[in-house]
Amino acid sequence: MPADPTPLRVVIADDDELTRGGIRLILSGIAGVEVVAEAGDGVQARDLTIRHRPDVVLLDIRMPGLDGLAALREITRSSRAAVLMLTTFGEEAYIDEALTSGAAGFILKSSAADELEPALRAAAAGEMFLSPPVTRRAVTELRRLRPAPPGDDGARARARLAELSERERDVLRLLAQGLSNTGISERLVISESTVKTHVSRILLKLGCENRVQAALFAHRTDIIN
Repeated sequence: MPADPTPLRVVIADDDELTRGGIRLILSGIAGVEVVAEAGDGVQARDLTIRHRPDVVLLDIRMPGLDGLAALREITRSSRAAVLMLTTFGEEAYIDEALTSGAAGFILKSSAADELEPALRAAAAGEMFLSPPVTRRAVTELRRLRPAPPGDDGARARARLAELSERERDVLRLLAQGLSNTGISERLVISESTVKTHVSRILLKLGCENRVQAALFAHRTDIIN
């Protein structure tokens, strides 16, 4: 029999023991996912990540000692782990700083249990992930911090948008709604590998570094509407 694939290794970092326990319980029921450590503050999150070298860290934004954003910066400097920020509604002010500091995305603490696995796997695969319920709020906050480009800048943005094929526009619209590659493939009835190809071309044509930037671009140019 072939050997089991290497499990996805996860560190959970949250100062609330009940929250950690709930997440651990959910992950224990997912085949191929292993919780290798739990941290109750930012310093522990950083140190345990360095020690255990997980694939993904679930990191609360508000942590005692070393807060989540500071821990994020230290983790991304000293580890190759992808970091998903655990967030609640009302914390949009942290989004821009977290993304700039290297976060792989955001997942709401109140998200449905079946959202955790695709979030972890997307992050581990190098994709950006935003919980669908928080996507529009996140983009609204980013638009406030980075207003739509006026004049010539707006014209250049529209010119880049015009380079997309109709199918790439469809993918961009769904990406901007927070759908994962799996969700996009199901909605458009195409393979995930085809979605990945479209996303790569979209990022290249728009001059975006990641999916969140592409989602922001879509909202700023109103293609989402």
